Amino acid sequence: MKKAWDHKGMIEKFEAHRNEELAVPMSAYMRHQFSFLGIKTPLRKTLLKEQFSEYHLPEPERLKEEVWKLYELPEREYQYAAIALLEKMVKHLSLADLPFLRQLIESKSWWDSVDALAPRTVGLVVKNERAAGTRAMLEWSQAENMWTNRAAILHQLKYKQETDTMILSRIILEHAASPEFFIQKSTGWALREYAKTDADWVRSFVLENELMPLSKREAVKNIN
Repeated sequence: MKKAWDHKGMIEKFEAHRNEELAVPMSAYMRHQFSFLGIKTPLRKTLLKEQFSEYHLPEPERLKEEVWKLYELPEREYQYAAIALLEKMVKHLSLADLPFLRQLIESKSWWDSVDALAPRTVGLVVKNERAAGTRAMLEWSQAENMWTNRAAILHQLKYKQETDTMILSRIILEHAASPEFFIQKSTGWALREYAKTDADWVRSFVLENELMPLSKREAVKNIN
């Protein structure tokens, strides 16, 4: 029988697999932005699967509180666990939760957390309430925080045929001259992913607009 949700169960699982030898290179790979427990992705996914099979998910009204209990812990694996919990319960999120998702994006920010949150959680929330959600993404694109800008660029990453190319081009062009590496990379990634759906549109967009060289290279990497 499943037990009531307890984030401490997840902490116990993770702590039981702490590996300092692995933690050092994992932190180095992330440019020493964060400390790590030393749990690699396959094991982390196994432990998460165990947690979700042993425990009921938290009540929707407690979701943000439970996510934050994990997210605020120092080791990076706990941010990954918090994001996994959000993805499990994404159907309970709405536009009213975008400020909370933005708080996560702007806390302990790096490409790994932002790239998980933007397309798989923020993107689904926006798609469910498209008009108002799109307005929010245009606001995020204007934010002072680079990572919030990156999330706005990437929020349609999984939309395929449902991509709004007017919004995609508008947000990208707002940052086309950005010197920030992570903005240039996200621009290229967003275009490269959409090229799988409409390569002609991406090819034309890259030819017709001034983009940074890195963004251009990334955008057309898989286009013949």
